[in-house]
Amino acid sequence: MNDRPERWSRATVYPDMWADPDDDPRENRGVSPDGELATLQDFLAGYRLTLRMKCEGLTAEQLARRSVPPSTMSLLGLIRHLAEAERDWLNWISEGDPLPTLYGEPDGDFDGAVAEQAEVDAAYDALEREQAATDAALAEHEDLGERLGKEGIAVRELMVHRIEEYARHCGHADLLRECIDGRVGQ
Repeated sequence: MNDRPERWSRATVYPDMWADPDDDPRENRGVSPDGELATLQDFLAGYRLTLRMKCEGLTAEQLARRSVPPSTMSLLGLIRHLAEAERDWLNWISEGDPLPTLYGEPDGDFDGAVAEQAEVDAAYDALEREQAATDAALAEHEDLGERLGKEGIAVRELMVHRIEEYARHCGHADLLRECIDGRVGQ
């Protein structure tokens, strides 16, 4: 008896893709932007959308399903982790006292990812709120070389770090999703 799900994709044109190019919102956002800042923002938006796509259509139980022991990683944990990371990045560029962590203890973002719809809704709300707060704070600083916060981090460095974090976790999301229901794709 094999409990591994059969691999599948919604795509019909390229069966290794997540969706057909005409149906993929990441492929239909128009002409690529001009300028470094706009390009960085576009890549960040694309990875944020990819993470949401990898989580769509799943139940609370599926979103909270852990990968492999001893890891506590789950799709829901990734959503919570990225909300926490957004808050942390906002703290990096703030001059004032840091905002408290969202999930307390180290790994609280993953450990607290339980299979309850209220937790899923709260995680998505937190992610949207924290993304909006960091985006709004950075919107005041269009010079990518400007250094912010107590540590003097450059806006460019923060933008690249954010993209890297989302991209890395989208790779995890690929594997987690395939283990849940067999869905594969870019």
